Amino acid sequence: MNAKKLSILLAAIVLIAAQLACAVGEPTLSNVRVSSDENGENPTTTFGTFDTIYVVGDLANAVEGNQVTSRWYAENVPGVDPNFFIDESTIDIGAEPIGFVYFYFEAPSDGWPTGTYKVEVYFNGTLNSTVFFTIQ
Repeated sequence: MNAKKLSILLAAIVLIAAQLACAVGEPTLSNVRVSSDENGENPTTTFGTFDTIYVVGDLANAVEGNQVTSRWYAENVPGVDPNFFIDESTIDIGAEPIGFVYFYFEAPSDGWPTGTYKVEVYFNGTLNSTVFFTIQ
């Protein structure tokens, strides 16, 4: 009888441990969007020549050492080579848990050239998302 109770107790412990392991899950970056604010609450893909552009993504289960990188390109801008590389920035995730990350570019002093731009977002070195925006 005691062996049966011990087996049931061990099975229950294994089930609870399995549920906890699944609840934590793998680190993910999702819902990457272009926005007019750093919280991503005002998503948009159209900006004026003097606007600040934000690219925001939601993080889940991120751990220290994860990295999120953005690569900004002028995709179709008159007078600029197609897919001209502008800049790159990387955020290293620290020990403090965070639920989102954001990158931003302020307008140059003479304003953004009109045209279409793209931002590639990488999570731990792998392309996660590509977002586009237009300057009018």
